[in-house]
Amino acid sequence: MINDIEADNLNTPDDNPPPVDVDFSHVHPHLDPNPAPSKSRHITIEEVEDEDGTPFSYTGRYFEPQADAGWALHEGETKFERYRRHQEEEVEDRWSPFEDAEEWDLAKWLVKNLGQTRTDEFLKLPITQNCTKLSFHNNRSFLQRVDALPRGPGWSCRKVTVRGNKEDEFGAPLEEEVELWSRDPVECVQELIGNPFFKADMAYSPAKAYADRAGQHRVIDEMWTADWWGETQKALPKGATIAPIILSSDKTCLSQFRGDKSAWPVYMSIGNIAKAKRHQASARATILIGYLPASKLDCFTPDARSLAGYKLFHHCMALLLQPLIAAGQHGVEMVCADSLVRHVHPILAAYVADFPEQCLISCCKENRCPKCLVGANERGDSLDSLMRDPESTKEILEMRKNGQHPPEFEENGLRAVYKPFWADLPHANIFLAFTPDLLHQLHKGVFKDHLVKWCIDIAVPNYPGLRHFKKGISTVKQWTGREHKEMQRVFIGLLTGAVPSRVLVVARSILDFSYYAQLQIHTTKTLEALQTTLDVFHANKDILKELAIREHFNIPKLHQLTHYVQSIMLLGTADGFNTELPERLHIDFTKEAYRATNKRDYEEQMTLWLQRQEAVFLRAAYLDWLAQHPLLPAGFDSDSDSESEEMEAASPNTTSSLVTSKEVTHILAKAPAHPHQSVEKIVMAHGTTGFLPALQTFLQKNLPQTTVGDAPKRWHVRARPEVVASGRRSGCPGRFDMALISDTPRSSGLRTLDDVRVAQVRVIFTLPRQFSTYSRALAYIEWFTPFRLPDPSSRLLQVSCSTRHLRRNAAVIHIDEIMGQSVDTMLRSGNAYEVASDFYFNEFIDGEMFGMSVINSL
Repeated sequence: MINDIEADNLNTPDDNPPPVDVDFSHVHPHLDPNPAPSKSRHITIEEVEDEDGTPFSYTGRYFEPQADAGWALHEGETKFERYRRHQEEEVEDRWSPFEDAEEWDLAKWLVKNLGQTRTDEFLKLPITQNCTKLSFHNNRSFLQRVDALPRGPGWSCRKVTVRGNKEDEFGAPLEEEVELWSRDPVECVQELIGNPFFKADMAYSPAKAYADRAGQHRVIDEMWTADWWGETQKALPKGATIAPIILSSDKTCLSQFRGDKSAWPVYMSIGNIAKAKRHQASARATILIGYLPASKLDCFTPDARSLAGYKLFHHCMALLLQPLIAAGQHGVEMVCADSLVRHVHPILAAYVADFPEQCLISCCKENRCPKCLVGANERGDSLDSLMRDPESTKEILEMRKNGQHPPEFEENGLRAVYKPFWADLPHANIFLAFTPDLLHQLHKGVFKDHLVKWCIDIAVPNYPGLRHFKKGISTVKQWTGREHKEMQRVFIGLLTGAVPSRVLVVARSILDFSYYAQLQIHTTKTLEALQTTLDVFHANKDILKELAIREHFNIPKLHQLTHYVQSIMLLGTADGFNTELPERLHIDFTKEAYRATNKRDYEEQMTLWLQRQEAVFLRAAYLDWLAQHPLLPAGFDSDSDSESEEMEAASPNTTSSLVTSKEVTHILAKAPAHPHQSVEKIVMAHGTTGFLPALQTFLQKNLPQTTVGDAPKRWHVRARPEVVASGRRSGCPGRFDMALISDTPRSSGLRTLDDVRVAQVRVIFTLPRQFSTYSRALAYIEWFTPFRLPDPSSRLLQVSCSTRHLRRNAAVIHIDEIMGQSVDTMLRSGNAYEVASDFYFNEFIDGEMFGMSVINSL
């Protein structure tokens, strides 16, 4: 008999606190009751009429904002602002508790790069003691200063006693005590949503975005443009702010060569933060909130151990996320990154996990889909199955717990976990929360585990920017996401002509699906194309059975592709939830933390090490922020009128200047507060939606030869002759890259393949001095024919060598006429262009080329 898992020393009340009444009508007198978010692109940009009656929109989008969301209650102080006020009141130096900037830089370096033993050794070196005047002289005094820095939410440990079904020699059931290390998730939400570092990347309310003014074509990228946020907002009080919780968890190994130590970290972020910022591991927009027990549960017999692991996971996750229940129902007042207080409801919206973890979370067997009720043997078919429902699932589990045997328990492939951690989370649907997993489902799953097997013995070509598998792909021992993506770039070209046309259609459909799924911005058309590619695969997949390549298509990861369109519509584009980020965070939050311990009772040491790392990171972010919001000088009274009086005395008044006709001068600061800003950042941070066209108009009027825009796209094009082997130095074949050449002058960058041709660059040169001062770089190229109609099976564009008078059609052009890289389909390294005469144009070379050649044709 498996006893229920018991928790000791837990102080978690069963009853939720009463609702908190919030009156949104009492707002700060100087604030709009429905203020615009701090970032201009969020919800606040609508189509308006220009002075001449011409409609315009920001970045080609039209927004339908949801006006009853994200209201501000009153002004507040962020964590940085409170600490700055504390330093002003205590007359502290900005570097406190360190002496100066140099000591702070050294402290930051020590914390990030040396352990405690090495730090102590460094501080006790004679050269350190004799040549530096540090305020700390050993590791103990150094850590005392580090521990005095402000830090994030604290850690706590809960002991959980697990009673197994094994017995000891006295007949008593064996027990095992495990530890759950956790932080308050509500405090972590406050830390994220109130961090001024994310002010320019924060949204507080949802809106629907459209590509056309009629509102017929949706545009979806960030979570606030998708459906989940807007639908959930309707269930909350008017003016409430949602903090969409994004969770991820993944068990990972800690020791590489010996031992079996492992950890089970749980990470959290919020959908208010832009996905580009969440993807930056260095930005710490995704934080660690807990370590789940990773015990082997030896107190259970092997046949009961798996279910016991399920129950332990859900019990610990329920303890970890318990504060979200009341906060999600009633909301919590939080100071946001823009220094305004909002009533925030943290609600679980998305869960990033691989397939086994999804099954664990949804309480279903691994031979079933964790999102829908498709049959165990029907996952290879294109079926529109019912989605799993949280309420009915809880009812079935409750009936099973009470001794009943509902047929739905087996039909739905459930496990006997009677209290899932998500059962009481408000407004949460755990089955819809599972996001597409590009890494494991597409790159490692459908592509590497299945399609790659068709081209194991085919040589992989070499082209600019593509990795060359010199020994073939069958010898690659460890595949990573990078290897998968590199192979996808040439996969269709490899199969063309080597497999039957219907097999090529199947492969092309999956590659198209992969590239569409990775788009950072989706529209109604791209989502329709994403679904169409999957339909094409199912319509042609039987050819693989006929060729005895596959016996069935009941593949779990293949079935998951059927849910991609729905997930993107609900939560935003798939690139915002990739499992590559949690695997990258394992290095910072788990593996490096473990290396800093003595390997005994390591979880407690890991949390302490992480606290200190976080404290140093927060102080560094505070100092960066303080550079833009400096401390007031000592003795300065912010309420005093002396400064304004001095300014008035120093400045001539209006009447005086008019009478005496004094010349007005403008003095700029010696150092700009925000130097080296890109056009995009200026538009986002300053709300200057018309900055670029206005600046272009000014430059055309005052500096007609000058242009301005975002950073240019750099193309690496090589024209390198063969290097002959000499002595011990190995030779190198020649590299003469392909490029796209514009037939007509262009005023903007390459967006489509109209009016461009493929050419091979043979020489890049400049003219010598005897040709006057002509300094523009030139290139000798050999043309290919204009693009012909796509191949009917692979749908790749076709070109051939262009000739004139029985010779290659050649020309000398300016290198700025080269618009981008083209395909390089070498049959053998260095000789493909000479041997072959007809070529396919590879639109899978990168996402940008795929967009120009495929998406623009929709």
